[in-house]
Amino acid sequence: MNGREFKDALFEQFARIGKALDSPKRIEIIDLLAQGERSVEAIAKETGLNLANASRHLQVLGGANLVSRRKDGLQVFYRLSNPLVFQAYGVVRELAESCLAEVGRLVADFFGSADGLEPLDKSELVKRARRREVVVVDVRPAEEYASGHISGAKSLPLAELEHRLRELPEGRQVVAYCRGPFCVLAANAVRMLRKHGFDARRLEVGYPEWLEAGLPVENNAGKT
Repeated sequence: MNGREFKDALFEQFARIGKALDSPKRIEIIDLLAQGERSVEAIAKETGLNLANASRHLQVLGGANLVSRRKDGLQVFYRLSNPLVFQAYGVVRELAESCLAEVGRLVADFFGSADGLEPLDKSELVKRARRREVVVVDVRPAEEYASGHISGAKSLPLAELEHRLRELPEGRQVVAYCRGPFCVLAANAVRMLRKHGFDARRLEVGYPEWLEAGLPVENNAGKT
């Protein structure tokens, strides 16, 4: 193999990753699997796909070794194959924010009414949580909370939030978080909380970014 052949073969392999990510739904699947392992059925439900299409997208991601799978009886479960997969997704997200003006417009249109104030950053939340000035609320589904969550956060899934408002302490700001900086669950939670008179803000990141930053987390087994 000469130098030209080597470069052609190498860049072809690099392109396999780009091709695997060349789908909005496959990127959404990676975003979902960053929260933890999921069955094919759960992935299909969360992404609005039918089972056949969800399976096809997972086959493409698996073909590039971006996800791995395991069987448990008749069910098949998927997870990200490597922490680098989430990091690569983060780079794609940041690149899109930097290069595509439409991303900024979409974010401003959707999150503007929910934020009002700037979303709370990670370091500020750590300080306020230590001073017990805030209550941190995880509004993701309960199974995602069980897989891992910000240390000390209370699980109040968005679908249950309005019926469980009495569980929130009075006189403390509520900080809601979900799957990531563009997750709609926390934004909708903030809107609902403010409607009911709570001082509420959205965390600027989600659980995966908090975990990647090495900040305190825990799961059903305890702190990690």
